[in-house]
Amino acid sequence: MQKQLATWQLINSSLEQHIPVMLLYVLQSEGSSPGRAGFLMALNAAGQMEGSIGGGIMEHKFVEMVKEQLQQHTAAISVRRQIHNKHAAKNQSGMICSGEQTILLYPVRDADTGPVQQIIRCLQQHQYGVLHLSPAGFRFEPEAVSEPTHELTMISSSDWYYRGAIGYRQHLHIVGAGHCALALSALMNKLDFYVHVYDDRPGLHTLLQNTFAHAQYTLGDYSELAEKIPSGHQHYVVVMTVGYRTDDIAVRALLNKTLRYFGILGSKSKITSMFDGYLEEGIPGKQLSTIYAPVGLPINSHTPEEIAISIAAEIIAVKNRP
Repeated sequence: MQKQLATWQLINSSLEQHIPVMLLYVLQSEGSSPGRAGFLMALNAAGQMEGSIGGGIMEHKFVEMVKEQLQQHTAAISVRRQIHNKHAAKNQSGMICSGEQTILLYPVRDADTGPVQQIIRCLQQHQYGVLHLSPAGFRFEPEAVSEPTHELTMISSSDWYYRGAIGYRQHLHIVGAGHCALALSALMNKLDFYVHVYDDRPGLHTLLQNTFAHAQYTLGDYSELAEKIPSGHQHYVVVMTVGYRTDDIAVRALLNKTLRYFGILGSKSKITSMFDGYLEEGIPGKQLSTIYAPVGLPINSHTPEEIAISIAAEIIAVKNRP
């Protein structure tokens, strides 16, 4: 979210200084397009630039085009389709990665200052909202919910409407605040997850060091997780407490939650022992089969950083699953 925030802050400072500024926004993407829906960048007449719409020769081409428009005062709202295939009859992007994307060029107006500042506050406060774009301009709804995340209705280049989520939509709950949790928090923060970390040890040094988590909780007992962590499609949980006993308390507190992702860190023998006990108690095997355990992709990871990468990769695969 820091890149998004920097982009909107550049737009805001440009408006404050009365410097013409262009918003470039990816409205839609298909296939292997490097610029996904919601990617954005800003470029002003002073040559300052933030963000990205996918990089490569296509982005360079758009940057040069926008510079020229700003210098010649010819900037206007336009929607441009880009096809990443050199054999396309028209709208070739100059890239050959296949797929395509639709990009909005929007000269930001003084009248847009209010919505721009709302977006900045939203990102600074780790909240979310919905951006609405059309030929008439744009508006922003703080704390609104957008399903699907990005949606474009395209009738023609002069008749279209886009709505897309801005801010933190995905919540990762890390149960246990040790070294692996610290490494995972740092990584998932960069991947635009809102990171919650929980532990039952007051004053734990790795929790105090964790400046990457957006929220920290010291619990009296891990059974409190049943009230702390909500069910929901945007909630991901990884249990990695100090040992088997506390893992067990945490897992039991969360077994009846409906989560997008639920993983447990531990050896295969530990997981087998834990699950065998649950099955003997009558907990359905079907319920246990939805848990990712041992958590993470099998890449023979050992260090906290390697373990964090294996878990992050698995979570991303789940998040991006159609």
